[in-house]
Amino acid sequence: MRTEKHIYLPEPEKFKEKLLSWLQNKEIYVWFDSNEDLGKGIYGTYGSVLALDAESELASSYKNAFKKLKDYRNFVKDYVFGYFGYDLKNDIENLQSNNFDGIGLEDLYFFQPKKIFFFKEQGLTLSYLPCCKKEMDKDIEEIQKDLPRVSSSPNEVQIKQRSSEKKYAEKLDKILAHIHRGDIYEMNFCMEFYAEDAIIDPLAVYQKLNRITGSPFATFLKAHDKYLMSGSPERFVKKAGNKVISQPIKGTARRSAVQDEDDRIRNKLLNDPKERSENIMIVDLVRNDLSKTAVKGSVKVEELCGLYTFKQVHQLVSTVVSEVSTETNVVDIIRSLFPMGSMTGAPKISAMEIIEQLEDTKRGLYSGAVGYFTPENDFDFNVVIRSILYNATKRYVSFSVGGAITALSKKENEYRECQLKAAAMKLALQNK
Repeated sequence: MRTEKHIYLPEPEKFKEKLLSWLQNKEIYVWFDSNEDLGKGIYGTYGSVLALDAESELASSYKNAFKKLKDYRNFVKDYVFGYFGYDLKNDIENLQSNNFDGIGLEDLYFFQPKKIFFFKEQGLTLSYLPCCKKEMDKDIEEIQKDLPRVSSSPNEVQIKQRSSEKKYAEKLDKILAHIHRGDIYEMNFCMEFYAEDAIIDPLAVYQKLNRITGSPFATFLKAHDKYLMSGSPERFVKKAGNKVISQPIKGTARRSAVQDEDDRIRNKLLNDPKERSENIMIVDLVRNDLSKTAVKGSVKVEELCGLYTFKQVHQLVSTVVSEVSTETNVVDIIRSLFPMGSMTGAPKISAMEIIEQLEDTKRGLYSGAVGYFTPENDFDFNVVIRSILYNATKRYVSFSVGGAITALSKKENEYRECQLKAAAMKLALQNK
């Protein structure tokens, strides 16, 4: 049974900044920040959440990973935080992942945190396990101190692109050939940017990325020597009571600093047949996936192609919901939806087979999901996009970007969209 303590914060943002600095010597933690957006809609719960220090851990390859997670949750019966890597697809379907992997994260990782911090507006709730409840006041005192930042000395990160524009165009021709043959009608195709022998300050990079993107599902995760710094704008799936909510994003346009031009770009995106078709195809896929665990007749589209504006881009976001019975295992709900349609394509299995053939690198945690399960069998998970991964031991930095390819796709536009999405991560990694 956890012990809780409620605190009023007159300056919550200053406290959060000190809290993140306090984490510098911790081995395992995950930080979620909605940037006070509460999830671009009515389904937000907290402004920010921090979970740290593992009482227990589950790390697994894809083999039987979902069953292991079920067993782990049954054993722990508490909050568990962690991630689902994209390559868990191999536990669900007869698929493989044989491409290069520079990061080396486990396919699935969850931990039971000793300490959790829940932020909402000017309120903070601490939730500690009995083994460390006496540390609450001491932790708050330490966090409030102006501790010196001890960081690595970053070098100049030399970012390389795994695929040239010519190679990217050649692969798009192959994808379009698959579409015209009828093998698929939409596929999310991604390309990796990377840096070798890179020494970075992960917290500083995360904070810079978060300032640039201001995203509602921002995440900073450390699992021993590996880090995720994410400016994700997308929710994968949330469960609240018997309601399940998925909010796929498909459809992207750049921002402009000139208001009239920005308005024109927004309106063009909202009415663009190609961008809308991308979104609607994935909504149909999500409806189908949700129906696998839903109470009959309960799957509904609450919002179709809603236009949302972020700091760097405009996006089309849809909201699809369902009802599930109390007997449905929550891990089965995730499994039935995974990997998310917005990062695979339709039909999903065919798209994933072609992704494996044509992409240069293993996706790993990119296009997976990070989040948490509650003791009450609720959960909330983002989509790992607009994200930087770092293996501190190997000194390897990686980030990937992609877009939905349909019959209406033009190669130069798709390549341009990738460069637009890569811009925030490139800027966050610069020592300026």
